[in-house]
Amino acid sequence: MHRVHQSLAALLLLTASAWASAQATDPLQARSLAASCASCHGTDGRAQAGMVSLAGIPQDVLVKKMLDYKTGRIPATIMHQLAKGYSDEQIAAIAAYFAAKK
Repeated sequence: MHRVHQSLAALLLLTASAWASAQATDPLQARSLAASCASCHGTDGRAQAGMVSLAGIPQDVLVKKMLDYKTGRIPATIMHQLAKGYSDEQIAAIAAYFAAKK
């Protein structure tokens, strides 16, 4: 019976992981996640003067920067706190969304 429980737990973890990956790569989910950036970085990543625009920045550059904020390698007033709220997969999806904007 113990093996059945272990197998069931492994299956549940695998299913949850696959579901989380699918959510992070879904274009509508990525767009929803990226919408939270609009208040500072503008609609579709096109910021007003004085803020950083994200539209068109290569995905790998945005991912590295967000992960640097998340780990504290780059000091920030708020970005380090925001970045910690996203999984690495969500950060990659957000970065891909903005990279696709020209």
